[in-house]
Amino acid sequence: MKYVVILADGMADEPIAELGNKTPLEYAKTPGMDLLASFGQLGMVRTVPKSMKPGSDVANLSVLGYDPESNYSGRSPLEALSVGVSMKSTDVVLRCNLVTLSEDEPYGQKTIIDHSSDEISTADADILMNAVRDAFQNELFSFYTGTSYRHITIWNHGEVLDLEPPHDHLGEKIGEFLPAEPLLRSMMEKSFAILNDHPLNVQRANEGKNKANSLWFWGAGTKPHLQNFEEKTGLKGTMISAVDLLKGIAVGAGMQIALVEGATGSLDTNYLGKAQAAVGALLDDGNDFVYIHVEAPDEMGHQGIVSHKVQSIEMIDRQIVSVVKDALDRAGEDYRMLVLPDHPTPIRIRTHTSDPVPYVLYDNRWREKKDIAYSEAAAANLPCLEEGYRLLDKLIN
Repeated sequence: MKYVVILADGMADEPIAELGNKTPLEYAKTPGMDLLASFGQLGMVRTVPKSMKPGSDVANLSVLGYDPESNYSGRSPLEALSVGVSMKSTDVVLRCNLVTLSEDEPYGQKTIIDHSSDEISTADADILMNAVRDAFQNELFSFYTGTSYRHITIWNHGEVLDLEPPHDHLGEKIGEFLPAEPLLRSMMEKSFAILNDHPLNVQRANEGKNKANSLWFWGAGTKPHLQNFEEKTGLKGTMISAVDLLKGIAVGAGMQIALVEGATGSLDTNYLGKAQAAVGALLDDGNDFVYIHVEAPDEMGHQGIVSHKVQSIEMIDRQIVSVVKDALDRAGEDYRMLVLPDHPTPIRIRTHTSDPVPYVLYDNRWREKKDIAYSEAAAANLPCLEEGYRLLDKLIN
């Protein structure tokens, strides 16, 4: 038996007037997901415990079968694992975003324009992170380049602080969301002077791109300790994702990581390449379990672009769900497939919520067909699995 999880990050949403009061998932053409629903089981699952803030870190741990309330030590340490950062038990790890702030006001009165700096390339980001290292790296703080706008800071003997994610405050003035801790706040303020007029940012502005003109610290945590996934489940697993967070979870859980050329974490990601990597992991490499994570719907939700969110869902359906299903059918493998978002990222607010999400669980041996499609509305009145980390048991058992 093979097991597949297809995680469409942030796919769940609310009805939108311009889509005829349908959600992007309802509006999108998704024959692959709808086929799974017609033969499978729909349900709702709470991936984010009520006691925790909504985020892909907490939610994906749940979907992978780890109880976040006992396994979560912060988002940034998981990402640090992905980029090979060594952590001591006394270190505090911070996410260090390169963000776009408005330029004319004093720092505390600036507005967050873009949490991703126009989804800056990793190559461009590394140039700016070198300037950050030159300015700030010392015995207390070390800086590591991650992927795109997502980077890592290690704070030696630091403090785990409650810091605000920038994507939660797009279009807002930043003053009340800045760290109270003076060292972190000072570095953020000074980073603007270093980055805003950096030659690379001047070039980006001339090209019509948003400048990556400030650091933003958030997601503080400590070194994680996850039970080995194969020991926990008996399954040899592979993670397929473009983002450091998911690759870091995989490292912590002892899973293999399949690197896919052209996987970007955005709308232009290599959807088909991810599907092909999953099929190869299952049929050629002897894996029992693959986890295909696609960031694009979440990024489009943060950007507030309805048409792009719909497009990302359709691409996932056509180039991942259908491709993986067809390949396993042709191979004659028995398999189970789980498709779901990790959390909603509604276009209306452009950030995450903690609401339960719809899932569809499919087993290729099930033969009873129902007249139903996969959507939030179709699953809304069905029982909700409140302990989301138990969903993996439902998939496997």
